[in-house]
This record gives sequence, C-alpha cells and structure tokens, in this order.
Amino acid sequence: MDSHFGLMNVWNQGDFVTRSVAVLLIGMSLASWIVILIKAVDIIRYKRLAKHSQDFWHSEDFATALNKLGKDDTNPFRALALEGREAAAHHRNTKAHLHDALDVSDWITRALRNTIDEFTARLQTGLAILASVGSTAPFIGLFGTVWGIYHALMSIGSAGQATIDKVAGPIGEALIMTALGLAVAIPAVLGYNALVRGNKFVLTKLNSFAHDLHAYFVTGARVQSGGEATVVALKKG
Repeated sequence: MDSHFGLMNVWNQGDFVTRSVAVLLIGMSLASWIVILIKAVDIIRYKRLAKHSQDFWHSEDFATALNKLGKDDTNPFRALALEGREAAAHHRNTKAHLHDALDVSDWITRALRNTIDEFTARLQTGLAILASVGSTAPFIGLFGTVWGIYHALMSIGSAGQATIDKVAGPIGEALIMTALGLAVAIPAVLGYNALVRGNKFVLTKLNSFAHDLHAYFVTGARVQSGGEATVVALKKG
C-alpha cells in the first residue's frame, strides 16, 4: 500500500482535530476490548459454576451441599443458597417485625430476587461501554473523515492546484478515519451481542436454581422440570 494512505501519514499530516479523533477511536477500541475480554472470562467462569451447581442437590444435608459450591464469595449460586437459608431462618426466628405480615414464601422470594438483581447489575457492568462505542464510533470516524476532507480541500485550494494526484492522497487519508471508526464499532457490537447472550444463559440457570431453593426452603421439596415436587434428601440447617 502507498505510504500516502497509511494511518501514520494521516497522523503526521493531520491537525489537532484529526489526531484527537484518532486518539479517541483508539481509546474506545482499547476500552471495548478490555470489557469484552474481562466479561468473557467472567461468563465462562459462571457457566462452569452453573454446571457444578447441580451437585448441590446430590448431598445428604445443606452444609455438605453448600460446601460443594465452594468458598468463593463471588459465586452467585452460593450467595443464593446462603441468602435463602438466612431469609428462612430470619422469618422463622423473629415474631415482632413488619415482615411477619408476609408469609415465608413471599419473604424468601423477596430475598432471592434481591440477590439475583444485585448479581444482574454486576453482570451487566461494562455493557453500556460496548453499546456506546458501537453506536458512536462510526459517527466519530465519519466526523474525522469530513474534517480531513475539509482540511485537505483547504490545503489544495491554497496551493492553487486541483490535479487528481493532489486530490487523491489527502481524500484517501481522510477516508481512513471512517474505516477506523467501523473497525472500532464492529467488534464492540459483536462483543455486546455475545455477552448479552452469555448473560442471559447464566441468569436463566441462576433463576432456575433460585426457584428450586425457594421450593426447598418453603416445602422441603425441589420442583423438577415435570412440574411435580420431589423431596430431596437434604436436611435444613
């Protein structure tokens, strides 16, 4: 490729606005890739935890089941189990509070839902960055192109020459900004969609686990997919 169309040439010949746009796009690209990599690692870990969460129900008592979820405080399945146990015990051991107007089912549902909502908020952290980058980067690149073309035409006009070889170089350099904007936006959009799908999978598993916990703490039975409750050999405690 001709050196006149290189990004370095755009940087060397560009003014403050052109360089600022280029730096902004590069910064947006770095931010989006950092978010994609960090969140992808988190989703892989949560999927592995979701798979292992089924071992929870193959235990003789609750303490053993809880140990199978590990000691990681960031494990959302462990957090749900602890929250459900504490909510059930709190409702059972207190008599003079306003929450006594709620039955144990509503109280445990509220506790589990709050835990899931907190985890959902943490899970979605960073997605706003990808959405912003994906929606704004093409327009920022287009602004850089328009400014570059304007700057190039002004330079050509002041030189008094408008031959094709004088026009093609500066215009081609300006168009690189549009390509850079698209190169930043496309990975951000694809990463956003992939992470949303991954988050949806994790939340589906978490809600299913919470549903089973709710049934267990309220009735002593885990609701199976067939709709019938099957008593699980877990001792509450």
